[in-house]
Amino acid sequence: MQHILNKIQSDHWVVMGILNITPDSFSDGGQFSRVDNALRHALEMHRDGAEVIDVGGESTRPGALVVSLDEELERVIPVIEKIRENSDVAISIDTSKPKVMQSAIEAGASMVNDVNALQANGAIEVCVKHQLPVCLMHKQGESLTMQDNPSYVDVVDEIKHYLIERAGHCIKAGLPKEKIVIDPGFGFGKSLKNNLSLLKGINEFCTLDFPVLVGVSRKSMFGQLLGRDVDERLVASTSAVVIAYNNGARFFRVHDVAETCDALKLCEAVK
Repeated sequence: MQHILNKIQSDHWVVMGILNITPDSFSDGGQFSRVDNALRHALEMHRDGAEVIDVGGESTRPGALVVSLDEELERVIPVIEKIRENSDVAISIDTSKPKVMQSAIEAGASMVNDVNALQANGAIEVCVKHQLPVCLMHKQGESLTMQDNPSYVDVVDEIKHYLIERAGHCIKAGLPKEKIVIDPGFGFGKSLKNNLSLLKGINEFCTLDFPVLVGVSRKSMFGQLLGRDVDERLVASTSAVVIAYNNGARFFRVHDVAETCDALKLCEAVK
């Protein structure tokens, strides 16, 4: 996984494919709850160009309910094991629970992607112990209520300072700086105006000398702006990736891997 982060730091783009093992994710809930379906989709995304598969067993959409530790483990561990048996693609575990992180790492995951930026007790310690790359995301509030009334004075500046602070905690605890990725958290406690400001200002995050993960795939911001249902947001999602690329981002978390890779190949060719 570290070679992938080094690639990003060297100005090459990388796509992370989303694999939700959940019944209630906003876009693909329930589609990949069977291990064989999940494996098939992971391998397909890898063939389409995803260099990382992000496996998640708890929906983080607005209004999502908390999943128990045991249930999350039952969802993700068999899938991670099966992917690792059949492919050498890098696997990221999308979780905020330290015990899920530990079990996923033992099963074959090589990165931790945490929407709560490793704030749970023991989360940083797990990542430091294994010296794995981590993605620290910004989220305002809790999943059930985060979209009720998000409020910022300067959304870009406030999120930059939060991510710098969380990265500092990780570095102080013993995680090397080169293993840290930051994510401004599009749609997590942000209004449409906030999300558009983040997209416009993504270059400010790219100047922080950390790889920046951009996750805008099929987000509700496109529904609000364009009136499009979840399965009609491919053009908007890919356009947002192109905007982010042209402003310095090189790491993209997406549902539609093949289309995103096509767009990025064109961006790179023109660049």
